[in-house]
Amino acid sequence: MRLPEKSGFIDEERSTQLIRTAIESGVNYLDTAWLYHRGQSEVFLGKALQDGYRKKVRLATKLPHWLVKNRQDMDSFLNIQLNRLQTDHIDYYLIHSLTRESWHRMKELGVTGFLDAAKRDGRIVNAGFSFHDDTTSFKEVINEYDWGFCQIQYNILDEHHQAGVEGLKYAAEKNLAVIIMEPLLGGKLAQNIPKEVQAVWDEAEVKRKPAEWALLWLWNHPEITVVLSGMNDETHLFENLRTASYAYPGSLTKADMTCIRKAVVIYQSLKKIPCTGCGYCMPCPYGVDIPTCFDIYNTRHMFRDQRYVWFLYAKRVGGVLGTITRASLCRNCNTCARVCPQNIHIPGKLQDVAHEFEGVGFRLLVALAQIFLPVIRHIELVRNRRLK
Repeated sequence: MRLPEKSGFIDEERSTQLIRTAIESGVNYLDTAWLYHRGQSEVFLGKALQDGYRKKVRLATKLPHWLVKNRQDMDSFLNIQLNRLQTDHIDYYLIHSLTRESWHRMKELGVTGFLDAAKRDGRIVNAGFSFHDDTTSFKEVINEYDWGFCQIQYNILDEHHQAGVEGLKYAAEKNLAVIIMEPLLGGKLAQNIPKEVQAVWDEAEVKRKPAEWALLWLWNHPEITVVLSGMNDETHLFENLRTASYAYPGSLTKADMTCIRKAVVIYQSLKKIPCTGCGYCMPCPYGVDIPTCFDIYNTRHMFRDQRYVWFLYAKRVGGVLGTITRASLCRNCNTCARVCPQNIHIPGKLQDVAHEFEGVGFRLLVALAQIFLPVIRHIELVRNRRLK
């Protein structure tokens, strides 16, 4: 999803070289999806894995469940993906970005029967799912199908977020392979490091780059099978290969772990709102996604990233993709504050979030999205029909 680009498109020559170098160096798991690079990632990867490279890797891609309207669509999407990737089977096939709500919908449409059938006829080898919801929902999904693997967001700052360490251990106990996404939080744990955190890394006995610390922490977990890193630069590739060469469960010392804990404490101290994402405040009677609003607001201040986080807010809660769960929906009923374990004055903090993110530019973006989103969705529908 983060391949090198040129003029707004995948730089195919450079990206092919990058991928083939990775494979020749021992990387054997490649992850893509229907929507990555505006629908071009699978097509490109199918070409990049020619000349015998397909046989050297386990290939993963994902069912875009939000485009699925019925059981037949599932087969159609999978068959198109096989064609795009120029292969007769997908080694690891995921339902993309599941939540409790989307899992219930997909079950009703017959996704378990689809996965069983696709495994029987050999189009997929292992069935799994990627996940973005709470731990309870994660366990529910695991318990309701015979999965081979799962993919979760996990890193030094997400130990107790979404599936979290509890979900990680639960999946491992159920004998699922666990694939880790966002190990560096989209690169934020590797660059533009707050000076307070960098001071901790500089004081460590063993000198390592921030990305190395974050990856080592993950590989130190015996429950983790694969760590996905969106390496889009040759330097990143070789640095990560070097780290992987000595990173194993239990390889970090007590001093190393102390250093990492210090860095995490500092990151957490940079949060503006002491929200743990527990979800006790939900559901909001007026539709605010309180944990997500607070998470994005905290990310803005922890990593001092204004542009990316502003678009993230507009996308995830602002209504740019149609669903409106933004902070300004709050009506100060105080229901959330009465049950918050952290004693946060939630309505007041939501006002801070709305003030920071929902200015004139935000309102203009949402208005444009409401005009153009139906057109974009129609174009996508027509394109999918043509592909079928």
